Amino acid sequence: MDNGGEVREFLASRRARLTPEQAGLGAARGHRRVAGLRRGEVADLAGVSVEYYSRLERGNLRGASHEVLKAVARALQLDEAEHAHLFDLARAAGPALRTRRRPGRPQISGHLQHLLDAMTGAPAFVRNGRLDVLAANPLARALYSPVFDRQPEPVNLARFCFLDPRSASFYPDWDDAANTTVALLGTEAGRDPYDRDLTALIGEMSTRSDDFRTRWAAHEVRLHRSGTKHFSHPVVGRLDLPFEAFAVSSDSRLTLTAYTAAPGSPSADNLSLLASWAATQAAGDTNHHLTSAPDPS
Repeated sequence: MDNGGEVREFLASRRARLTPEQAGLGAARGHRRVAGLRRGEVADLAGVSVEYYSRLERGNLRGASHEVLKAVARALQLDEAEHAHLFDLARAAGPALRTRRRPGRPQISGHLQHLLDAMTGAPAFVRNGRLDVLAANPLARALYSPVFDRQPEPVNLARFCFLDPRSASFYPDWDDAANTTVALLGTEAGRDPYDRDLTALIGEMSTRSDDFRTRWAAHEVRLHRSGTKHFSHPVVGRLDLPFEAFAVSSDSRLTLTAYTAAPGSPSADNLSLLASWAATQAAGDTNHHLTSAPDPS
């Protein structure tokens, strides 16, 4: 992916959404040829020259100091995720990231899988930045059964969201799920624009999905640490599940996500039903393997 192009589009889109009133410059006077702030207004707010800010917005962040980046972030009123994204883009613009030898693909240790399996009452899984599910416990596999039953592993949550028509019914608030999916991929692309697998996924999605392509062009980014996810499961029905997401300490490229349900809620009842259904499915698979095994005699 083109780091300079992403810088240009990201900064220009954030400038366009901010009005003079919101920036504390008072009501706009006269005819304005641009939506939002002018480059000169952002430069004044950041305390840099118009020429220097224009260079940044043309896509050249190489050499920009932390102080300047912080000043631009303040001027554009970036939120926490956008602030981090701007700094990621600046790091990616330098020669170190481009020439650094990338480590191998993340590996799931036996210890991490055992941890997931020990979380018997909570769906839990580990994903990477491109939204591949690399490991999951049985309850998470049951929760995401529509995802797992159609894709080869590792399954990809972005592909399911935009390329599988069942996602519209699986996610009751599909627009929010879609926006979150794109924002997470955008955040990851800022961290490592030279990840070939991620670039290939974004290219595939842009080619195959108009919905994805439109959302990608908005250059949204998001931190996804906690919240509530809504599901309409084909077996147990509605599930409103608060979640927490944690960086895996042994590999910061991985995220562990775990869901819970409020005690006594309808979602807690349905989650219990889901666990029973998952156990039944597992027992059925075991019986199938046993009955289909060759007779040792």
